[in-house]
Amino acid sequence: MVNNQEPKGDSDCLVLSHLGMGQRTEEIEMEDEEEIPTHLNPINSSGGFHVVSTDKLSVQYTSNQLHGHDVGVVQANCPAPVRKLVYYFEIFVKNAGQKGQIAIGFTTEHFKMRRQPGWEANSYGYHGDDGLLYRGPGKGESFGPTFTSGDTVGGGINYGSQEFFFTKNGKLVGRVYKDVKGPLFPTIAVHSQNEEVNVNFGQQPFVFDVEVFVLEERRKQQMIIDKISLPLNVSHWIVRSYLLHYGYQDTLNSFDTASKNTLPPIPLVQENGFNEQGELYALSHRKILRQLIRSGDIDSAFAKLREWYHKLVKDDTSTICFLLHCQKFIELVRVDHLEAAVKYARVELAKFFGVMNLTCLLQDCIALLAYEEPQKSPVGYLLEMAQREVVADAVNTMVLSTNPHLNDSQNCLHSYLEKLLRQLTACCLERRALNGDQGEAFHLHKVLHSDKPGRL
Repeated sequence: MVNNQEPKGDSDCLVLSHLGMGQRTEEIEMEDEEEIPTHLNPINSSGGFHVVSTDKLSVQYTSNQLHGHDVGVVQANCPAPVRKLVYYFEIFVKNAGQKGQIAIGFTTEHFKMRRQPGWEANSYGYHGDDGLLYRGPGKGESFGPTFTSGDTVGGGINYGSQEFFFTKNGKLVGRVYKDVKGPLFPTIAVHSQNEEVNVNFGQQPFVFDVEVFVLEERRKQQMIIDKISLPLNVSHWIVRSYLLHYGYQDTLNSFDTASKNTLPPIPLVQENGFNEQGELYALSHRKILRQLIRSGDIDSAFAKLREWYHKLVKDDTSTICFLLHCQKFIELVRVDHLEAAVKYARVELAKFFGVMNLTCLLQDCIALLAYEEPQKSPVGYLLEMAQREVVADAVNTMVLSTNPHLNDSQNCLHSYLEKLLRQLTACCLERRALNGDQGEAFHLHKVLHSDKPGRL
C-alpha cells in the first residue's frame, strides 16, 4: 500500500532542514554553466566597412575611411562570462594598415556598431594609434603605449576588483574602474585601410599569463583578509565548539591537551558569544552513536537510541528512522549480502514508498541493487564514508534537540563555525548582488583549495 504522506512532526522537519534534503541527502556543488565567447559575430557588426574571416577569428578593414563613423567594429558572439574572477581575450595585430586605428575593448548589446569602443557611453576601449583609453563621450585619457603590426594586445575584466585591464605583448598596461554592471561583449574595431587583426578567445595559449594574474589577484584578496584582526585565539574556540557540537569527544580531548598552555581566559569565550553548555549535552552518548554509525553498525546504533532516547525512534516511520534504515540497507549492499538487503527493504523501506521529500534517497538506495559494481555507479556516493557522516550528523542533531534546556530547536542545527560560514556566504552574495550579480560565488571547497590554480 502506498503511503502518500509528508514527514510528520517538528523532529522530521529538523532532520530535513539540517540535511538540506530536497532531492538528495548528498550535498552537490553545482556551478552555473555560462556560454563563453568563441568567435566574432559578423551579424552584430558595422557591415560594409570590414570583412570577417570564414572562421570568424579575424577581421580586416577593406573600405577607404571617409568619415569618423566609418568604423569596422565587431563584437564577440556572446557577452563575457560573469560568474568567475577574471575574463580575458587577446588580439594579434597582423597589419596596422595606413593609420593603425585599431581598438580593443568591451561594449554593451546596444552599442552603436559604427563607433569605436569607448566613444559611446557604457563602453571602454584601448586604442592603438594614440595609446589612450576611451570610456564614453569625450577625449581619451593617458593610459599606455601605442600598438602596431606584430603586437599582441589583450583586454580583460577583473570581477573581484570591478576593473577592466589591458595588456600588451604579455605585460599588464593598466587598469580602470568598471562602472558598467550589465553584460559586456568583447569588441574589436579597425578604422583604416588594410588593418587586420586576429582574435584569440582562448582557443590558443595567451601571450599574457592570465593564470598567474588570477593567482596574484587571489593572493591580494587573501592579504586583505589576513590583515583583519580577530580577538585572541578566537579560532581556537570556534574549532572547539565544532568538535563539541558534533560529538568528537576523543578529538576534543586531544585538542584541549595540545593547547592547554595557550588557552585564553574564560571571559574571552563569553565575550565573543560562545556558550558551551548546550554543546556539552549528551556528549558521551553522541560520541558513541557517531562511532557506531561511522563503523556501519546500524543495529547497535538503533539499540542505543532505543535505550537512551526512546522517543526519537518510537515512531518507526520518522525521518530519523528512515535514514537509519536506509543506512542499514546500504551496509548490507556494501558487504554483498544482496538477498538480505532485498528482504530488509521489503520490511523496513517499503514503509516509506510515496513519502514526499524522501523519494529521491529511497530510489537511489534501491538502485544500488541494479549494478554489478555499485561503487562505480551513479548512486555509488551512498557507499562512501560521507554518507555515514550524513546519517551520524542527523542523529547528532536529533539527540541535541532533546536537551530540556534548549530554547530554540534551530540552535542545534549548526555549529558556530557553520553559522559563521553561512554569514560569510550571505555577505559574499550581497556583495555580488551590488556588483550586478557579477563575480565568483562563494564555494567553501574552492576556498580550501585556493592554493591550486583556478579555472578561468
